[in-house]
Amino acid sequence: MNTVYASVEPGRAEVDTLHGPTLVEFGTPWCGHCRAAQPLIAGALAGHEGLRHLKIEDGSGRRLGRSFGVKLWPTLIFLRDGKEVARVVRPTTQGAIDDALARQGLTPSRKT
Repeated sequence: MNTVYASVEPGRAEVDTLHGPTLVEFGTPWCGHCRAAQPLIAGALAGHEGLRHLKIEDGSGRRLGRSFGVKLWPTLIFLRDGKEVARVVRPTTQGAIDDALARQGLTPSRKT
């Protein structure tokens, strides 16, 4: 899991060509909703080492967030091969994120 928001965003064309499962998380480090969601996101992503996680700082003038129609933070967009399969806006439970991961066909790998 990425813990720092990238200040330089990839282009939409680059994101659309990513292969495999990807989570694009939009937010900011100063957003209270974003900070509150971090433990939920971390818990849900535990055991999903194969999931690409792009954590993108969003805001006015940021094209990638606008191209996905992001209006509230955090917004989690789950992609498979560049196509959106699920979206969670302002998660308040880990279960909402787990459900989105399951829609992507992902189940956590558990170490025994």
